[in-house]
Amino acid sequence: MIKRYKPTTSSIRQKVSVDRSHLWKGSPLKSLSEGVAHTGGRNNQGRITVRYKTSHMRKVLRTVLFKRYQLDGITAEVVRIEYDPNRSAHLALLKYNKDNKEEFCYIIAPKDIKIGQKLETSSTKRIDFLPGNAMKLEFIKDGTTVHCVELKVGAGAILARSAGASAQIVGKDEKGRIIVRLSSGEEKIIDKNCYATIGSVSNEDHSNIVLGKAGASFWRGRRPHVRGIAMNPVDHSMGGRANGGRHPSSPQGLCAKGKKTRKNKRTTHTIVKGRKRK
Repeated sequence: MIKRYKPTTSSIRQKVSVDRSHLWKGSPLKSLSEGVAHTGGRNNQGRITVRYKTSHMRKVLRTVLFKRYQLDGITAEVVRIEYDPNRSAHLALLKYNKDNKEEFCYIIAPKDIKIGQKLETSSTKRIDFLPGNAMKLEFIKDGTTVHCVELKVGAGAILARSAGASAQIVGKDEKGRIIVRLSSGEEKIIDKNCYATIGSVSNEDHSNIVLGKAGASFWRGRRPHVRGIAMNPVDHSMGGRANGGRHPSSPQGLCAKGKKTRKNKRTTHTIVKGRKRK
């Protein structure tokens, strides 16, 4: 749900945030969290390798379980839903019993998930198509909306992990592999033994957030960006006013005007249909 503010100041007037009143208000589970070091975009020699990055507010990194096959045959209960400052989606804390021992784990919270809901994971049969349940792609019906999709068997979820993201099962090819349509319109061939979670990712209103002022962006570790044409020629390939009207480019001189730069030919055969052109 979108949250707006009374225009008491010029920055609050523009601010738009997401209502988090339904989320857990305490600290994260200590056994599944650790601190995050601030690099400021610098490497071990102190040189800037990532531009326009600075130290940010203190964050606690939650350890998220992306390999759902580790919960195969286990029924887990949703204990609470938490805000995660390190990602756009919310997290769900699960409680389950393994070897007569109570354990916890974090997963990406699906949309419309409820506290107290039971989640299942299956590798051998088809289970209920409820948000949060995970199974192999071969057991999921065509047209089903999924998220946290694996690209390689056992490698963990890679696709559709950000807020509001989802993918759709299209069908099978002649070799029995699964065709999945991503939100970009691209269709990929994925092994039928890869896992996927039913439903779409929570916090779909994340894209509507307006910070309202530059300071709020600075708190998150993002420094102001400088146009390349405003720099000196020694600092950028577009630097200097007499640049001859060249095409937009990166600081290294590479074209930055829509030229295709994809070089991963090893996985090209898995793409059935390319993404939509803007």
